Amino acid sequence: MQYNERITEKFSFKSNHMVTQLEFDLSEMPRGFHLITSEIIKKAGILPEKGIMNILLKHTSAALTINENADPDVRHDMQSFINELVPESHSLYIHSLEGLDDMPAHIKASLFGPSLTIPISSHRLNLGTWQGIYLCEFRNHGGPRKIVLTIMS
Repeated sequence: MQYNERITEKFSFKSNHMVTQLEFDLSEMPRGFHLITSEIIKKAGILPEKGIMNILLKHTSAALTINENADPDVRHDMQSFINELVPESHSLYIHSLEGLDDMPAHIKASLFGPSLTIPISSHRLNLGTWQGIYLCEFRNHGGPRKIVLTIMS
């Protein structure tokens, strides 16, 4: 993955509390559900002993979620189900200027959401054994996706 990153803020509001913010681009990914946990951990660097990480995806046609990270069939099944739930070319859609996959992508993104908040414990993201962070790419050609990480300790 290639990243275009910049640290946007780092400030202390008490001597033992810190907020760090980092913005970067995820490379374009094909439509589907993609595990990005390792990219998030890599970009975050050394985490505080305890705190909270907020991850914001700055787009309206993709989303973030946490789900199983072991069996790739889960990602396939999620893709199949969400495409059945929110199909392309529905007769109710008016918005089509950006392609037939755009309006369904907005609906899917609203169902999943643009951000996650994860606790940090012992310098690690406190995720369950089988949990991973997914980028839910709902466009056929969504392009690079901007992520903002905010780490509070």
